[in-house]
Amino acid sequence: MSEIIQPVCDCEVIHDEVVEKVRNQMPPPDDFYQLAGLYKMFADNTRLRILWALNCSGMCVCDLAVLLGMTKSAISHQLKSLRLANLVSFEKQGKVVYYSLADSHVKDIFEKGFEHIHE
Repeated sequence: MSEIIQPVCDCEVIHDEVVEKVRNQMPPPDDFYQLAGLYKMFADNTRLRILWALNCSGMCVCDLAVLLGMTKSAISHQLKSLRLANLVSFEKQGKVVYYSLADSHVKDIFEKGFEHIHE
């Protein structure tokens, strides 16, 4: 088994112009905190499967539970997390609540992730 060699910078030079340029463009710390929270939602297999299903079609909790072989309670718990992260939205029609992806940005993030892993 070969060892992976990690390149290391052996110099002590600070490129002030580059550092300052990037510093001036860097979003505030809270933006990174929020982005980490968003990506955390994508770090769970169940939530990803729910998002994949909703990327195909709006569905109710009962449909998702049957599709994924889970309880309605477990699906509802995950949908609540996804809803609080603004990744899914819902529409009530009579007694049935249909969930869908919140917007095209969620669809783009989801599809780009699959595109990346299939490169």
